[in-house]
Amino acid sequence: MSSTLATPLETPRVNRWSALVVLSAAMLMTILDGSIVTVAMPAIQRDLGFSPAGLSWTVNAYLIAFGGLLLLAGRLGDLIGRKTMFLAGNAVFTAASLLAGAATTPGLLIAARFLQGAGSAMASAVVLGILVTLFTDPGERAKAIGVFSFTGAAGASIGQVLGGVLTDALSWHWIFFINLPIGVATIVLALRALPSDRGAGLSAGADVLGAALVTSGLMLGIYTVVKVEQHGWTAPHTLGLGALSVALLAGFTVRQATAGTPLMPLRILRSRNVTGANLVQILTLSAMFAFQIIVALYMQKVLHYSALATGLAMLPAAVAIGGVSLFVSARLNTRFGERAVLLVGLVLLLGAMLKLTTVPVDADYVTDLLPVMLLIAGGGLVLPALTALGMSDAKPDDAGLVSGLFNTTQQIGMAVGVAVLSTLAAARTEEELASGVTEPAALTAGYHVAFTIAAALLAAAFVVTVIVLRKPRHTTV
Repeated sequence: MSSTLATPLETPRVNRWSALVVLSAAMLMTILDGSIVTVAMPAIQRDLGFSPAGLSWTVNAYLIAFGGLLLLAGRLGDLIGRKTMFLAGNAVFTAASLLAGAATTPGLLIAARFLQGAGSAMASAVVLGILVTLFTDPGERAKAIGVFSFTGAAGASIGQVLGGVLTDALSWHWIFFINLPIGVATIVLALRALPSDRGAGLSAGADVLGAALVTSGLMLGIYTVVKVEQHGWTAPHTLGLGALSVALLAGFTVRQATAGTPLMPLRILRSRNVTGANLVQILTLSAMFAFQIIVALYMQKVLHYSALATGLAMLPAAVAIGGVSLFVSARLNTRFGERAVLLVGLVLLLGAMLKLTTVPVDADYVTDLLPVMLLIAGGGLVLPALTALGMSDAKPDDAGLVSGLFNTTQQIGMAVGVAVLSTLAAARTEEELASGVTEPAALTAGYHVAFTIAAALLAAAFVVTVIVLRKPRHTTV
């Protein structure tokens, strides 16, 4: 065992759980920021004079920086110390939130959002690495991951409701200012609650060329995906930049196989659970975009719910996911194993998507949508089980890297879901409108396509789980 990780393992029990509170608060802030902005976008556009295309960069700038820097940040956390990286990330995110809230021009807000994404990547990339070094007992680790997953679900649901409340009651500026007290409190508490670790040192993996290749490749790839809806899948813009992104990532892979001190040692991909869990996560989160975004669009554009009413209508799903992840998942994972629990969760999510493929234009909330909200509780089983499986084979010196990889595939899954499902739904809607059907019917038909593809992705995730994943050894780190 690496001597640099002795301090975390010797941390008293009370400090471990205090550290979990700090880590969860940071995740809450990150998830909250991702969902709260979407509700305030119309107000931001009116106030700052964004063009429709420019407005999307309030989301894209954050996503590109976040997804592109996660892998690098995770490895740097292993090298310079995960606590140092966590503190630096939260400091960058908090300062960028102040800048975003005070923005008076579109360019300034986009720059602040990019910095927010960078800070989120720095902090989020090492969170799971810290968590698995603190909680080595399988039962305690399952409880900790359940609490952590609950925080993510809570952040997503709170963001949708809070964004509307803050924007209507105060102004859109406060959706960013609200991060300031959370960020400062997180930094202050982390200084005492998180165990110190010196890291392995930059000499153990300071691969500058590899860092440049993977960061540029991921950023360019995510940029290409988020612009698909504007340019189309077969446009020269998409094909050219996509090919360049693939070439950069291929170059990174070659570099890691030949470098003396690689940024990402390829040995971590030999673990069936690491590789399989990341693949299942991409498939699952691509599918879950259909619920998180398209259901909200369906409620507002077809059923004519307000933004606040939509957030409240989706609250049962968040409560179900949070309740299951917090109170049920740890017990089931300990008793039956993460793989079995993951399979059950995927079946529940698949049932929710299949139910949505038949949702009518004039849906009744209680009979047509509430059952979906309850079946989505499967997410409370899937997320903790996937996290445990994805981190189960992490070695001490690679925990930050494996954590960064897991968070990277999370962002890739969401970006792919946005591009694929929204594009296919829009194409079907245009076909229906051209044939003369009403707009609500055309939108519903497009959403049905997205829900069908989402169901197929979840079915594929089930198959990968059966074939690839194995019961974890719960490596002690």
